[in-house]
Amino acid sequence: MLAMDEGVVEDWLSEFKTLPDSAVSSYAATLKDKGALVPALYKVIRENYSDLLEPVCHQLFEFYRSGEPQLQRFSLQFLPELLWSLLSVSAARDPHTSGCIEALLLGIYNLEIVDKDGQSKVLSFTVPSLSKPSVYHEPSAIGSIALTEGALANHGLSRVVYSGPHLQRETFTAQNRFDVLTFLLLCYNAALSYMTSTSLQSLCQLSSRVCICGYPRQQIRRYKGISTRLTVTSEFLVQLITGIHYALCNGEVELGSKALDDVLYRAQLELFPEALLVGNAIKSSLHGAALKSNNKEGARSIQVEITPTSSRISRNAVTSLSIRGHRWKRHESQEVSVDSAAAVGGVAIPEINVTGVTGERMPNGESLRPRTDGRAHPDCDPLGAASEVSMDPRAHDSGTRGQEVRRQKSVRRMVENEGSGLASTGRSQY
Repeated sequence: MLAMDEGVVEDWLSEFKTLPDSAVSSYAATLKDKGALVPALYKVIRENYSDLLEPVCHQLFEFYRSGEPQLQRFSLQFLPELLWSLLSVSAARDPHTSGCIEALLLGIYNLEIVDKDGQSKVLSFTVPSLSKPSVYHEPSAIGSIALTEGALANHGLSRVVYSGPHLQRETFTAQNRFDVLTFLLLCYNAALSYMTSTSLQSLCQLSSRVCICGYPRQQIRRYKGISTRLTVTSEFLVQLITGIHYALCNGEVELGSKALDDVLYRAQLELFPEALLVGNAIKSSLHGAALKSNNKEGARSIQVEITPTSSRISRNAVTSLSIRGHRWKRHESQEVSVDSAAAVGGVAIPEINVTGVTGERMPNGESLRPRTDGRAHPDCDPLGAASEVSMDPRAHDSGTRGQEVRRQKSVRRMVENEGSGLASTGRSQY
């Protein structure tokens, strides 16, 4: 460790000790401006035999015990590196060099498992239901759910999973080590959006080292650290995958991808169903997704695909009005096609009206009827006009025949009225 880094750490240690309680909040806001402090603290943690390790761990615990959120996040960002230091020292069976790290981790754990009044906290998690919408899905996109007796009994009920109360720990043992470390990772994942890129890189490195040490993949990764296999639990790997997922979506694509593959590799060897389920689900969701490696600045978030909100009734929905309009369009198209066919064939189709006679109306009610030679002459025989209603009477339907019968009755009545002198000249009564 360089003398310059030691000077930065020593100044940081002495600065906080002389700070009054009223200036803690303003001091916490200025920590992010000290760019050389965080790399120097990482170097101290990685060197297990450094003389500054114990005062640094003590100061980080004082930060966390102060209750200031910014100071607590400052201490949490070093959690992955502290975990790896503890596990590597435990694998090397040299516990005397990790006493201050154990004290720091146990102190954070014992602070988090109780509330402000000193009572044990019980954490609750609501399991999402497919029948209720969320940021990940919409029930309408899945399909209808059968209304069975079991579905109706569980309708509106939310499943809640409780974690706790947790026991206080005074020392690490082989039985409680990963229980404590898993809970600490849970606290770290709760503040992922505030972690720096250096902390996310440390988390990915921790995941890869823990999962491949002592296995053939260690040679592939060319890691020359410890070669002892580290015992892990399924819950611990699930918490690692949660942090890796966030790192993948926030700039650490290369390290995150390697770490996710290494965790799945270890989960397959250990046959951990929970870790395999979560890891493969995340890997499938990231398949083909556009992950930008330069997204290391600005707001941090996990990318999710949200179904766009749309109206329940589609614009192309089949309704009675649309069916009626479709029929009108089809009827108009048929009329246009008949007219066009008549125009092309050169055959004049007679117009069917009340009298069934085509041509112009004469002043006395008679009509000009077309002849076969193309000329027209006035037809004075009403009964004769009735015989030329259509070129082919069989081509009309029953409705047309009904009109023809009524027309013949009207013509017969007109003839009788003209014979009796009741009708005036040039006027027809219908």
